[in-house]
This record gives sequence, structure tokens and C-alpha cells, in this order.
Amino acid sequence: MQTPYVLHYAPDNASLVVRLALDEMGQRYQTKLVDRREKAQDSSAYRALNPNGLIPVLETPQGPIFETAAILLWLADTHQQLAPAPDSAERANFLKWLFFASNTLHADLRILFYAEKYIASGQAETLRTGIRPRLRTHLQNLEAEAARSPRWLQPDHPSVLTYYLAAMMRWMQLYPTQADKSWFQLADTPHLHHILTRLESRPATQTAIVAEGLGPNPFTSPILPNPPEGSAL
Repeated sequence: MQTPYVLHYAPDNASLVVRLALDEMGQRYQTKLVDRREKAQDSSAYRALNPNGLIPVLETPQGPIFETAAILLWLADTHQQLAPAPDSAERANFLKWLFFASNTLHADLRILFYAEKYIASGQAETLRTGIRPRLRTHLQNLEAEAARSPRWLQPDHPSVLTYYLAAMMRWMQLYPTQADKSWFQLADTPHLHHILTRLESRPATQTAIVAEGLGPNPFTSPILPNPPEGSAL
């Protein structure tokens, strides 16, 4: 059966967020592995979809879309799910936090995970040490917003932002694999912790657990993935 979407993914990469959103929406899609061990993201075929060589790409009837937040917002608006409607009073607040998650939190996480791409390798740990206080501040700001309990940041009414944050908080606990993780404690953000706990029982999360080998508690007690195909690194 033909499906409207093809998700180009690698296990436990940003494509995980798009997979979670598609499954939460009940949308049909196919997946196509971008094998990072073979550097498939640098191939001419993949660069034709995303000239930046980053994962994910979602192929749609309107053409390929890249950038995680762009994909999420496009899906939410196209299917009128997982985000406040454009005319909702909640829309502006939702959008500012969605783009904070994408442009600030996720961008700073990339510095933590891939410091060697931003600075000489001998200074990478210094850069990581410097970025961790920023990340803690970002999480406290998000915790304060979660305490207000807006509809789009609740576990029983997940939004694309809810799943985006859950995935990033998973990665904070795992990557980089050999680095100090003591800077991040779920207990410091109890409202966000509650959201992550509840999300783990949702069908979309259970589907992702099987598809990407994420382990039984992928957000609150994550383990390194053991995917049936491909590699997270």
C-alpha cells in the first residue's frame, strides 16, 4: 500500500522525534535507513534531499522537508494534530517554546555531543564544560513552563514539542557516551520527569521502542539503543 510519507532516519537520531509524531498522529509512513556507519548522510542521493547532510528528511507529497522543527510544525498543521491551531490563543506561546527547543536547546546539545566539530579536539572538553550550565538553565526554564501545565505540554495531550523534549532529555542521559553525565538529573525537573514517565506508556513510544531498540524506559531510564538495523552513532 502506498504511503504518503517516507522518513529518512537513523536510530536514536532526531528522526526519532518525527517517528513519534507520525505514530501519535496515526499517519502511515515508510522508513528508509540512513546508515551513518557508511556515512550515507553524505551521499549525493541524500544530499539531494537535504544539502546539509543532516538527519531527518521527510518526503511528502509537497516535496522533501528537512529540519526537525519544520517537519513537526508542517505535520501538525497539515493534520491539525499535536499543536494548537493557527488561530488558537495558545499558538504564540507554543511556537516560541517549539523554536526555543529547536534553535536553542537542540543547538546547544549539538555542541555538547559534537564539540570536536566546533573547536579543536584538545579543547572539546572545555567547551562541553562551558555549555552544561546553559543546558541546565534551559531545562529550568522549560520546567517552569511545564509547571504552568499548558495543554500542549501535558502527557495526556502530547504535542510535537512534548515528544521533542522527551527525545532530547533521553539523549542528555546517554551522549556523549564517555562524558560526565552528573550535570543532568531528572529529579531536578519533576514536572518534566512526570511527562516523560507518562509518555513511555503511549502506543507511539512503544512502537518506537521496538523499531529502534530503545529499551523499556527510553525517556526516564534510557540505555544505549540496540536497533534492528543501522547505528545511532
